[in-house]
Order: sequence, then structure tokens, then C-alpha cells
Amino acid sequence: MIAAQVGPVKKKRNLPGMPDPDAEVIALSPKTLLATNRFVCEICNKGFQRDQNLQLHRRGHNLPWKLRQRNGKEVKKRVYVCPEATCIHHDPSRALGDLTGIKKHFCRKHGEKKWKCERCSKKYAVISDWKAHTKTCGTREYRCDCGTLFSRRDSFITHRAFCNALAQESARSQTQTLAITNEEGTLKVQAQTTTTRTSSSSPPLPPLTPSTGVLNS
Repeated sequence: MIAAQVGPVKKKRNLPGMPDPDAEVIALSPKTLLATNRFVCEICNKGFQRDQNLQLHRRGHNLPWKLRQRNGKEVKKRVYVCPEATCIHHDPSRALGDLTGIKKHFCRKHGEKKWKCERCSKKYAVISDWKAHTKTCGTREYRCDCGTLFSRRDSFITHRAFCNALAQESARSQTQTLAITNEEGTLKVQAQTTTTRTSSSSPPLPPLTPSTGVLNS
């Protein structure tokens, strides 16, 4: 008997917002999270959010630069929680594993929408989202059967599914109403037919005849 060959077990990837339990959890304040000049270049005063980016920038000025090297004892992974206490990603078990990702999340969900599209007046809190929208706004149109226009395909698909469900529910209600109306009409016709048959089966009344008495002159 030949034994079945068992292949190597693949390691499952962590779901979004489900980081490695051994990762270092970092909680930043909204001010620190949104700051763009935490690390400033002494030559051009340009600010960077990460020291690694500053070190790479210093290389362009021919300044001494050094990237931070990781050692075996250092925590290899870092995750960031959302500063908003009511947010689901405020829980360390649902932290995000990227500083840029947590920054965009905080701006999209809890930040002010500063950038507005001049065509459709839609507002965005992240400038990259606004730029991506302005490139396609007005060039793509998805029209639903109800007449509503969409510039994004995902929004159109979501709306169309809801619109189709609403139309099916409306058609089902109309069918039920029509069936009830037809049933009531059938009952009325049956009632009228029964009444007609009953009246036709009853014996006729005797005819009126003149009096048989003779009047003497």
C-alpha cells in the first residue's frame, strides 16, 4: 500500500486588521500621526514623517546618512492603532501594520474632508484619493435603469443590486394585490350567479285575473 504524499503546509496570511500577536503595538496621538515634519532636514528644512526617509534625503545633499539596522533582538513587526477610541481599529487586536495605512484610515474615517471635486462637488480627506477621483470624474458614467448616474463602478453595482431588489419587491407586491383583486372579483361573480339561479328557480307568481262576480244592472 502506497502512503499518500502530504505536501508542505502553507502558512496562512493574517487578515487585514488582524496583526501578528507578537508585534509591537504603537499608539500615536492625532497630532503626531498627521505631522509631516517630525524629522527635518537641516539644509532645506524639508520635513519627513520617518527617520529612514530623512536619511535617504540627506544622501542627496552629500551629508552623512545611516539607515537603522535591525538586529535579532529587536521586534521585527510594528502595528499601529487608531487614535479614535470608538473605532474598531483602536483595539490592538485590530491594529494596522503600516504607518501610512493608519494615517489614511484616520483621515478617511475621522478626519476633515478638505479636497473637493469641482465637477461633482465630492469631498475627500486624503489628497491621493482626490487626485485619483479627478482623473476619472466625468469620463466614466454608469447609468441605472432608474436614471441615476454613477462615476464609480463599485457604487453603481451596489446601487443596482439594491434597485433591482426594490423593483422585485414592488413587482411581488403588485402581483399579490392583483391576485387579491381577481379573487374578490371572482367571488362577486359567483355571488351574482348564485343569486340569479336562485331567483330563476323559484315558482312564478299567479297572474292577476278579473273578479268572477257579475254585477246586476
